[in-house]
Amino acid sequence: MLVLKNATLVEFQPPAVQTGMDIVIDGTEILAVGAGIAGSYRNGRTVDLAGKLVMPGLVCSHNHFYSGLARGIMANIKPSPDFISVLENLWWRLDRAIDEEILYYSGMVCSLEAIRCGTTAVIDHHASPNFIKGSLATLKKAFEEVGLRGITCYETTDRNGGMQEVEDGVAENVDFAHLCEADKHKSNGGYLVEAMIGAHAPVTVPDGALALLAEAVRETGRGLHIHVAEDRYDVSYSHHHYKKDLIVRLTDFGLVNDKAVLAHGVYLPGEDVELINRHDAYLVHNARSNMNNHVGYNHKIPLYKHFALGTDGMGSDMLEEFKFAYFKHKDEGGPLWPDSFLKFLANGNDLLARYFDARFGRIAPGYKADLTVLAYDAPTPLVADNIGGHIAFGLDSRDVETVIVNGRIILENRQFVLAVESIYKQARKAAKRLWGNMDRLP
Repeated sequence: MLVLKNATLVEFQPPAVQTGMDIVIDGTEILAVGAGIAGSYRNGRTVDLAGKLVMPGLVCSHNHFYSGLARGIMANIKPSPDFISVLENLWWRLDRAIDEEILYYSGMVCSLEAIRCGTTAVIDHHASPNFIKGSLATLKKAFEEVGLRGITCYETTDRNGGMQEVEDGVAENVDFAHLCEADKHKSNGGYLVEAMIGAHAPVTVPDGALALLAEAVRETGRGLHIHVAEDRYDVSYSHHHYKKDLIVRLTDFGLVNDKAVLAHGVYLPGEDVELINRHDAYLVHNARSNMNNHVGYNHKIPLYKHFALGTDGMGSDMLEEFKFAYFKHKDEGGPLWPDSFLKFLANGNDLLARYFDARFGRIAPGYKADLTVLAYDAPTPLVADNIGGHIAFGLDSRDVETVIVNGRIILENRQFVLAVESIYKQARKAAKRLWGNMDRLP
């Protein structure tokens, strides 16, 4: 049993701030919350937080852990004047250069950095065309060794090997979903990693692939995770080759449902937005990535029923992503204020609940004990109505002190329980080899 004493609880949905509260954690869940109750629970460890903030764990709803060793990349990258050439010259070369060891260390450092930023769960979208079979289990190993909660999938595509590559990608997704299902049944709620059914984007997923993905969704009970309309080319390609809007095409195959995660959506028309809403699917916004790739801005954010925030591989710092998402929205003349983005940040927990058959996102009995403790000395009153404003204009990941996932302390007083020095040393070696592999590709 773990007791957190004298905490300031900060909840996102509905927004609330409560001071002088104790949190009792039993196993993987919160057992009790209240003022002055710590003394009633003497079995286990008690930590006096001295008024520090405790928030529900932060969730990154779309990420790419395979890109973890691309930071400061030194490889021969051809000039890339548009988004498609960026994909071809950088990311599609990088993913082909990944092997098992490179992926493992990429997954490890990304998991560590997520925790360091107060992010307790990451929804990942993976690609490594020359290491497909077993790739998701490698990522799962990294999640579990660090103690990060996650959902991952393989990015099914035909861009390298046609339908054989599609079949291999679908098989990896299905096999991994079965592995996660077995974990779920034997762990009594303690498992950390779940599965989605992944696909790259409609532009590299022909109808035959969508049919196989739909079968995988039906077989496993998981949902599709795919990029849509990140660039205008994806939309134009669908109109040219299939005579359909993107979401209409996916819906025709039964792939848009309440477990589907659709990333970006920058150029989706209003009719596609309505389809996403009708089927209770999620659209995940990745502000920094869209800015970095100069693909444009999603002006339809206020129209979505289910909307969450991700990074698309730009780290896992969700407090920073919150700021970029909000300020870019205001820069584009958007009508929303920080409270709306606080809801978007919280919505990642709803996505987790759709997969883990558990409750997330509240500091309340019966909810998973995924918590972030911050040493933030608010210079102005912190109340329910201005939590979003404090995040937008002040509080950030430098304030993260302790992180708890599934009832277990992973980071305490800014120090990992796990020894990390050797991991980073090996990651630097793997990064050099990755970059060299890229330069040797045709």
